[in-house]
Amino acid sequence: MIRKPNGNETSLEWIKSSYSGADTPSCLEVATTPATILIRDSKNPEGPHLALTLTAWATFLPYASGR
Repeated sequence: MIRKPNGNETSLEWIKSSYSGADTPSCLEVATTPATILIRDSKNPEGPHLALTLTAWATFLPYASGR
């Protein structure tokens, strides 16, 4: 699900990907809630973000890490 952040999400702690750096302009940030993992583009923090259930996140991780 893609959605715009709302006013209640200002207290989230967004963590930038460890793969982000000066030579990689595409950066992702993630934040967690008790029920979801949120993903956003660090270059557009006010833009839409992706919200995944914990199960969907766990299923996705092996594909993202290339293992």
